[in-house]
Amino acid sequence: MSIKPIEYRDGVCRMIDQRRLPSEEIWLEYRDFRGVAEAIRSMVIRGAPAIGIAAAFGAAFGARDIEADDFEGFFSRFEEACALLAGTRPTAVNLFWALERMKRVARSHRDLPLAALKERLRDEAVEIAAEDDRLNRVMGAHGAELIPDNGRVLTHCNAGALATGGYGTALGVIRAAVESGKKLMIFADETRPFLQGSRLTAWELHRDGIPVTLICDNMAGALMNQGEIDCVIVGADRIAANGDVANKIGTYTVAVLAKEHGLPFYVAAPISTIDPAIPDGSHIPIEERDSREITHSGLLQLAPEGIRIRNPAFDVTPARLISAIITERGIARADYRKSLAGLLAGE
Repeated sequence: MSIKPIEYRDGVCRMIDQRRLPSEEIWLEYRDFRGVAEAIRSMVIRGAPAIGIAAAFGAAFGARDIEADDFEGFFSRFEEACALLAGTRPTAVNLFWALERMKRVARSHRDLPLAALKERLRDEAVEIAAEDDRLNRVMGAHGAELIPDNGRVLTHCNAGALATGGYGTALGVIRAAVESGKKLMIFADETRPFLQGSRLTAWELHRDGIPVTLICDNMAGALMNQGEIDCVIVGADRIAANGDVANKIGTYTVAVLAKEHGLPFYVAAPISTIDPAIPDGSHIPIEERDSREITHSGLLQLAPEGIRIRNPAFDVTPARLISAIITERGIARADYRKSLAGLLAGE
């Protein structure tokens, strides 16, 4: 039974603190949009779809607390709250997608009394969360057909229940394959420096009884060369119009290794992760995070003082290295510019 990392009840948004896993399962409560923004920024909640859900609840909280005499006054302050939420993480497009959806709902219901409009925005956030679970299950069913029975599947970072509303994108495909009766062994890269693979992916797969083997990031190529991996599946934080994919740092390396060894490399992501306004991966903003994530493990210092540190949180995998992109509307293959546009149009 997969975990839901974010829950809403009686005006309170509860999130599992993913920074504390796997050693502690701590739930934090948020009651205003500033608290939600800090949860996103500090990675209490992470994963593109989950960030979008959190942002929607944050926007609903912001709307609830606005005092205004008319829609114009309300919407001006609502946009300010949304702007603060949008400034938390630059790469995951689901954040901006959810906020734009909330603003669109506000504009389309501008004639409602403000109290009713605030309730409508709250209901929209609830629907975004429920919709994510439904669509990920459909996506999983599409992708499960690509996963071989008795397959040995490598995944990088965490694209499971913890990164979504509770089922998963890449791990949702794996879950659906297992639910269909296929026997799988999952290899999880540790995913330095934040260790989402070892802390989160391994934790949730083990918790759900899906066989998982943890490996260091630099072991993937050797295992591929020894014939121990059959395919790779990852999630995505943003997909450009041409099929280039931004995902957790290290994904590009895994894709290059898969290409060299003739292994399928699959990406699973909802339609909301596709950004048709971005022509290719070179235009995707890449978040640079705190150097301490690399230089320290908790309080333990791992690197000498005074050296230069780079800590890009994401990289871009070119479309030419991707075998297929799995969405809730179906599976896209090259030519991605054409196939993704068709999925976006509902064709």
